Amino acid sequence: MTTAATSTVTGSAAPSRPRAVTAGLWTLQVLLALMYIAGSGLPKLVGEAYAVQIFDELLGGTPMRLVVGLLEVAGGIGLLVPRLAGLAAACLAALMVGATVAQLFFLDLGYWYTPVIFGVLLAVVAWVRRAEITALVSRH
Repeated sequence: MTTAATSTVTGSAAPSRPRAVTAGLWTLQVLLALMYIAGSGLPKLVGEAYAVQIFDELLGGTPMRLVVGLLEVAGGIGLLVPRLAGLAAACLAALMVGATVAQLFFLDLGYWYTPVIFGVLLAVVAWVRRAEITALVSRH
């Protein structure tokens, strides 16, 4: 029986991967989750001065800061939930497209490459977990 067939029979959306790939993927997801929850999302939610300053320069100000903070915390938590990890990574990667645009065209931070790097890492997680995303989306 093939891996795809086994996954379908057992009800698991996760394809069989080599242990090293699985360990590396989870390590990356945990590190990204920590960054999005503690390093990026929570500072926005609690009103850390630098986050407030950056979002005050954007059109959305405080409401946008709070929405982005909530999305980052939710996405970080999603990265830690096996069934949601791929979709969370894809959504956070899309958020990083917006962050890149904001830094290139609206802010003068000079760190436009940071959301690009995180976006690429998130895209890798989403790509590796594309079978789980498809299974999750097709259930609804």
